[in-house]
Amino acid sequence: MTIAEFRHVTEKQYEKDAQQYPEHMELEAVPLPSRATAGSAGYDFVCPVEVEIPAGTCVTIPTGIRALIDPGWMLMLCPRSSLGRKYGLRLANTVGIVDSDYSHAENEGHILLAMEHSRTETVHLHAGDRICQGIFLPVGLAREADVTSDRTGGYGSTGT
Repeated sequence: MTIAEFRHVTEKQYEKDAQQYPEHMELEAVPLPSRATAGSAGYDFVCPVEVEIPAGTCVTIPTGIRALIDPGWMLMLCPRSSLGRKYGLRLANTVGIVDSDYSHAENEGHILLAMEHSRTETVHLHAGDRICQGIFLPVGLAREADVTSDRTGGYGSTGT
């Protein structure tokens, strides 16, 4: 069953979000997320920038990727276990949730990863390193009044 499709954001959006990283991959060189094996649940996302993450800091990494997701599904983003074990890196929000309507946001649904570092030494991520994985999951809904609001933004756009 196919319920989603990965695409690149536009060059303009990628350059806007990656401008703080002088060394970053060209957008067309950023691989779309893919599974490592036929039995893999997660789609690996790569880091398209060269970035140093000092201890105790948080950086936002622009992936260059958006996900077009069918209604009734979501994409859950989890850090690769090896990054946490080896380097103390984690997603600042612990688990990222990409809603099916995020691709319609003002930023084209650009998936941005807030990476946090908890150890004492600086960590260097290289362009092309696998940094997180995305897993598609069905969304169950509670009985409630119809929700008619439209999404406009990303982090915190629907309230704090």
